[in-house]
Amino acid sequence: MPEREKLAPLGGWARLNLVFDEGTARALAMQAHGEDPLGFPGYADKLAAQRAKTGLDEAAVAAEGRIGGERAVVCALDSRFMMGSMGTGVGERVTRAVEHAGAHRLPLIIFSASGGARMQEGVFSLLQMAKTSAAIARFQEAGGLFISVLTHPTTGGVTASFASLGDITLAEPGALIGFAGPRVIEQTIGERLPEGFQRSEFQLAHGFVDQIVPRERMRETLALLLRLHRKAEEGA
Repeated sequence: MPEREKLAPLGGWARLNLVFDEGTARALAMQAHGEDPLGFPGYADKLAAQRAKTGLDEAAVAAEGRIGGERAVVCALDSRFMMGSMGTGVGERVTRAVEHAGAHRLPLIIFSASGGARMQEGVFSLLQMAKTSAAIARFQEAGGLFISVLTHPTTGGVTASFASLGDITLAEPGALIGFAGPRVIEQTIGERLPEGFQRSEFQLAHGFVDQIVPRERMRETLALLLRLHRKAEEGA
């Protein structure tokens, strides 16, 4: 697969359709979407423009369905909508997806694709890091399986919260994964970073990622993990 194709953006619903068995996905009812709590100049107009351009009302979608016959809840961030940035709407949708998986005792999969916190919402955006992390902690403490899938790019507050908390962490080839970007780090430390720094292959070599999975193998990989998890639970 060419490098450019590896890193090409993939919409949230396209990701869900890529992994769910055909005809099994049922969208979760989520009315939560970003508001303008700070009256940030131009933000309301930008939200309206993004909604008209993408056909989405927020940068996160979620559904319940089957993957290789195994039931699961899948949430996906959509980088086409304000770079998948996490504001109050995204934080609420991720949290609701986690809570739905917990209430129905289903495995949870989250595809992250984000530039980080949504600066137009200020501290309200930063609070979503704690909110989503706490939801994941409750889910895992109750025995839930969380598979985190890191795609290009996964950065900022999303990396520093729920995206890094998976029981199993997968990544797409060539994805940029980190908190601050390479250019910011180089400017801060005054040094040249290693080739491929923060790419998924670098993260795999340094233990941050468990496996790199191309898109064409994502469904079968997730199906295998879900099947192994179910059999382990049945044998417990």
